[in-house]
Formats: sequence, C-alpha cells, structure tokens
Amino acid sequence: MAEDVAELVAVIRVLDRAARLLGEESEHLSGVYGTPPAHGLEAGGPAQTLLGIAELHSAMRKSVEDLATAIGYATAGMDRAASRSVKSARLGPIGLPSGADRMARPLGERTVRALETVRDIGTFFERDLATEIDICLAAPQATYPPEDWSTYRGRQHAR
Repeated sequence: MAEDVAELVAVIRVLDRAARLLGEESEHLSGVYGTPPAHGLEAGGPAQTLLGIAELHSAMRKSVEDLATAIGYATAGMDRAASRSVKSARLGPIGLPSGADRMARPLGERTVRALETVRDIGTFFERDLATEIDICLAAPQATYPPEDWSTYRGRQHAR
C-alpha cells in the first residue's frame, strides 16, 4: 500500500484544487442570483444553477475527505482499512458532473477549470469520469431536470 500513497496524495491535491475553484464559483453565483425561489425547477434557472454548484462543491469536498481518510489509514499501516477507503474513493465524486447538468450555460470559468482538472485524473476512478465530464462540458444547455420526464426515464433505462 505504501507505493499507492504517492498516487493518493497527487489525486487529493487535484481534487482539493477543484474543490477550491468550485467554492469560489459557488460564492460568485450566490452573489449573482441571490436567493431564488426554492421551487425553481427550470434546468439552468437560478435555483437549479445554485443547487448544481452546491452539489459539485460538496461532492468534491467529500472526495477529498475520503482520500484523506485512505491516506491516513495507509500511513498508519492499516492496509485493510486503507484498501476499503481507496475502493470507496475510486467510485468518484457523487454529484460530478451531474451537478453541472443543472447549471446555466455557459458554465463559469472556475467550474470549467475544476471539471477539466478532474477530467485529467479521470483514470483514477472506476467509472469513465473523463467521458462524463466531456459530455457535460459539450452540452449547449442545462439538461436536468428534464422538461419531459418520460423521455428522460427512457434514456436512463436504455443505458
């Protein structure tokens, strides 16, 4: 496990940088939108944009915490616990990039940089996070929540 610690440290640094960028973007967007109505269900609307950036930021911070736990266990020589924590961390940030699917386009520069930064370490994660991020970045508009739930659910089941 000792040789994995260097990789984990490199990944946590990237995720921490992304979390800081997303935190800055969250503060910026809160200033832009203020407090929108909680019932705003329009994809890309103020409520969904703020919800999306909060989801991205929270997911990134959680991944940093998961990796810090894994590094702590590995450093302490607790290999079984470290392996479990690494396995959990490799699932990737839950809410990434789906939080961005809610957000108005164009995405802010900090959001784009954060997503691109994480995409660069995409091979660390079990799922194809790099492709998920590329799809999200290429979307010309917010895609969630969908206007037509029956079509959306059909696409989800087709996967």
